[in-house]
Amino acid sequence: MSASRADAQATAVPGSRSPGLILAFLCIAQFMVFLDVSIVNVALPSIQRGLSISQGDLPYVVTAYGTILGGCLMLGSRLADTFGRRRLLQVGLALFGLASLSGGLAQDEILLFVSRGVQGFGAAMVAPAALSTLTVTFAEGEARNKALGVWGGLAGIASVAGVVFGGLLTQGPGWRWIFFINVPIAVAAVLLAPAILPESQGERRPFDIPGAVLITGGLMLLIYSLDEAITYGWQSARVIPTLVAGAVLLLLFLLVERRKRDPLVPFTIFRLPTLRTANMATVLFLGGVVSMFYFASLFMQQVLGYDALKTGLAYVPQAVATGVAAGIASQLVTKIAGKPVLIIGLVMCTVGLFLLSRAHSDASYVSAILPAYVIFGFGMGFTFVPLQVAAQLGVPERQAGLAAGLINTSQELGGALGLAVAATIALHGLPGKIAGAHGSASRIESTLTTTFHHAFIVGCCLTLAALALSLLLPMLRSAPPEQPAGEPASETAEANV
Repeated sequence: MSASRADAQATAVPGSRSPGLILAFLCIAQFMVFLDVSIVNVALPSIQRGLSISQGDLPYVVTAYGTILGGCLMLGSRLADTFGRRRLLQVGLALFGLASLSGGLAQDEILLFVSRGVQGFGAAMVAPAALSTLTVTFAEGEARNKALGVWGGLAGIASVAGVVFGGLLTQGPGWRWIFFINVPIAVAAVLLAPAILPESQGERRPFDIPGAVLITGGLMLLIYSLDEAITYGWQSARVIPTLVAGAVLLLLFLLVERRKRDPLVPFTIFRLPTLRTANMATVLFLGGVVSMFYFASLFMQQVLGYDALKTGLAYVPQAVATGVAAGIASQLVTKIAGKPVLIIGLVMCTVGLFLLSRAHSDASYVSAILPAYVIFGFGMGFTFVPLQVAAQLGVPERQAGLAAGLINTSQELGGALGLAVAATIALHGLPGKIAGAHGSASRIESTLTTTFHHAFIVGCCLTLAALALSLLLPMLRSAPPEQPAGEPASETAEANV
């Protein structure tokens, strides 16, 4: 979408400059957040060698970021509504940049893990502040749908670009540059934010400290437990206590919030049928997406014998397909209902995963891997866009941060849950099977191939579940975004989805 087209159609918050420029700024900030979820994956072997990290501790390079990010998103969304979206965006970007610098300079694993955690906290401030700024800048309808189309497509592109850049930087200047590259971008964004972004905030009301503590702690423990289950299994003493503790905190959160006059999460927002369905479908969809990237990267390196650079470059066509599909989808959701676009996208993602589940251990990239990646890439572009649009429909401006926090939390939680489930099923008994191969390279290769096939089938099941859920999306008409205080938008007043 061009900036001039956006300027003509957008309704900006008071004091805004060009809505097109605002969109470009927000997309760059959000791109960094999404990029750092996946950029370290290809670099993990190099990081492990560089800092002498044990195999058991290596996952913390990934999970420290994802756990803090996912656990603090709802806190970040409430802080953005309360203290100002631009202000929180700047704070988050500053933290993200400083943590990236310290991560790149780290000489031991402890500093790297802490830096990744602080990166996650900064990202949890940036993501909801950026998305809620977008939704209050562009009026509900065609302008916002196109802006969210760009935003949703960018999320899919960043997921793929992370593994591409990770491979290029690791094989080139070295793994430290996957962190250093964020620093100049963060500095420039912090300095330019006042000139580009207007300040906006939600309804002023007392800050719910008990609710913030409970939901942040509960989500962090839940996501941490899911990540640990990938390595240690669901019955591990490292998983069960934290999983139970996380569930208890979230239950206490629900009990506390129901008695609060000014809750952190007003549960009336869940009366919006599209918001409910979009968030649930996002959990399932991201489970399939994250599982695909995780196991496809392992399949290419451990079975097909690709190095880090070749693995990263293998995803380039998928990134291009995602970008093209997102551009098409952002146009389609303004001309036809978003629901059929979403269904087509989820069908394509399912087909892509199924094709990967049929790839042999000597599979050709051109004939077996490439078609699956391109189909999956188109599916991601068609899926991310309508899900983002649906998650924001009918949300009052004062709750824009809340809606942004919910959809971002659904993405993080879905990715962690989906990967934990896929890993539990696919990797069950793998050490024994490897041992049973008695060192035979061909038997080990066959065992790994079967394991990854099972993981891709689990991904298929997750995207199929998201598809089934998306069929329940209502086909309703548009309504003004702002409603009387305390009331969600009417179910008969939502835009076509």
